[in-house]
Amino acid sequence: MPTKDMTPDNKSIVRQALAALIATGDVDALASSLSDDFVHHRPDATRTRADWLTAVRAAFVPLAGMQVEIRHVLADGDHVVMHSRRRLPGAGPEIAVVDIWRLADGLIAEAWEIIEPVSEAAAHMTWWEPADR
Repeated sequence: MPTKDMTPDNKSIVRQALAALIATGDVDALASSLSDDFVHHRPDATRTRADWLTAVRAAFVPLAGMQVEIRHVLADGDHVVMHSRRRLPGAGPEIAVVDIWRLADGLIAEAWEIIEPVSEAAAHMTWWEPADR
């Protein structure tokens, strides 16, 4: 059984994988951090490793120059949670993002992503109230 000193630092694995992607747009650097059976979960769809990498590659053309400010990175066992704010260059929209990563054997095995446009945050604070008010 690995000791604490032998266990990879899951926060560092996630930070390194995303740092290369954000700084250079190198999707292959990110791909090497994903397990072969990686699954990306979203409210609208679930994607396999290959599908998700294809979507990330396609997104990086319009997202080139995106500013990413990582606000929090928390880890608990095999899960890492990252809260960030992201903005497109110029006057582009700002979004708040929460990513949840599950790691296994030093690789990212699953991801969940929640995205909210910052400009819409106030409207989402009362989602439970009836619309006719």
